[in-house]
Amino acid sequence: MPRQALARPVMLLIRALQWASAVIVMGITSYFISKGPRGQHIIYQEVISVLSVVFFLPAFLSPFMPNMLSRFVFFIDVVFSYLWLTAFIFAAQDYNWHNCYLNAPPYMNCSRKKANESFIFLAFIFTFFGMLLELYSLWSYRQEHANPVVEKHGHGATGTGNAPHDAPATAVP
Repeated sequence: MPRQALARPVMLLIRALQWASAVIVMGITSYFISKGPRGQHIIYQEVISVLSVVFFLPAFLSPFMPNMLSRFVFFIDVVFSYLWLTAFIFAAQDYNWHNCYLNAPPYMNCSRKKANESFIFLAFIFTFFGMLLELYSLWSYRQEHANPVVEKHGHGATGTGNAPHDAPATAVP
């Protein structure tokens, strides 16, 4: 069985978890925005989650069309892995370093804020794993579809005999 076919279910699972994490972050962050004062970090998290929900959609087709989409999806994963990592750092600063209860949005339960932070981390880690799997998928696709250049004729001889390198060696006295 080809490596590409073995990787498809894993890729689809990672992509589904990646997309679901982005959707959950989008929902929790939207709730925060609707409830109170918004900080720059919350707006950043909302923008990244909304963009991710849209830009992660081609990744669902990538396992079935690796030659066409893998490079594009890999580029998206590289960019968004850094964006999600930054969002996670912001959330960790807001909810772990400072007083969680008083940070934006203030006076809101810390369990929702910690849940948002957790799903931001999951979006980052699934994006990172998706990037690695996309690279593996592209590599295995190229390995499976590589055309051999040398053809064998007879007992290991190559070529037609017309080229100088195919001529038999002669002993020079």
